[in-house]
Amino acid sequence: MMKLFRNLEIKGTILVYGVITAAAVITAFTWERRFGLLMLGVCAAFFFVYLFVTCRRYRRISQLAADIDQILHGEGQVSLDKYAEGELSILQNEVCKMTVRLREQQLSLKEDKVYLADSLADISHQIRTPLTSINLLVSLLAEQDITHKRRQQLSHELYELLSRIEWLITALLKMSRLDAGTAKFKSESIPLAELLRRGTAPLLVSMDLRDQRLEVSAEGNFIGDVSWTCEAITNIVKNCMEHTPEGGSIEVSASENVLYSEILISDNGRGIEAEDLPHIFERFYKGRDSGEKSFGIGLALARRIIMAQNGTVKAENKMSGGAKFTIRFYKGTV
Repeated sequence: MMKLFRNLEIKGTILVYGVITAAAVITAFTWERRFGLLMLGVCAAFFFVYLFVTCRRYRRISQLAADIDQILHGEGQVSLDKYAEGELSILQNEVCKMTVRLREQQLSLKEDKVYLADSLADISHQIRTPLTSINLLVSLLAEQDITHKRRQQLSHELYELLSRIEWLITALLKMSRLDAGTAKFKSESIPLAELLRRGTAPLLVSMDLRDQRLEVSAEGNFIGDVSWTCEAITNIVKNCMEHTPEGGSIEVSASENVLYSEILISDNGRGIEAEDLPHIFERFYKGRDSGEKSFGIGLALARRIIMAQNGTVKAENKMSGGAKFTIRFYKGTV
């Protein structure tokens, strides 16, 4: 009760009520003494009813504040159903909404922390392997009696390892931009034939060294970000190239209809293992046939780029043998 009288709002209300009561009682006494006593009794009764109701309301508000404090400190068994009646019902509904949202955010933050920890562990593992090889190559290059031919060979291997690390870091930076939603995608119109030409150009020399044949056919146009889409096409074609034997062939075709632009990429290699198919687009996932130089990030990056442009990508095995990737960029909301 003493805490109640220390409330400035209550003090102000009592003061105003006292002034009104005094004026009413004095006025009633001027008319007749019994009217004054009656008015004094009625005002006193209203005053005590007001104190009772106010005290009860503030006690419930204090209980609600204590329950909210328990919720904010992680107590998951607190129920707010007892406030479902009266003037606190609106506040109770809003607090329940806030509680649900806070718990969802807390769960999301925990999942993000676990994901970040796993990603950092994967990244450190991916970088540690080539760094170990680089340290070994540097120690071999420091030997005094090394021949010029051996030095050139080691320097070439060192350059390849550094290039792999550079590609990995670049790809991870692109992935982080896509995950954070900060990547800016342009809307450009380009013939599908030109898009495929740009997407496969970086791999022509490597395919020529492997004696692999590239067959490209396309008709129609593509609307989207050309640079990012070329990155996705390059990564998928590169995956096909690495899993196609020497002398094999890779086919890339594209077409357009009223609903979407479609790109088909296939090879005549051994195809994708059945247990790898559900995970092939997962970050850092490496299939059974992946080589030592594979990081397991190229297809994951390609999928993120395609999905960010209202597209889909599917991997499957052809009946005649080999892998097949189907990419579709939809012109409307899927």
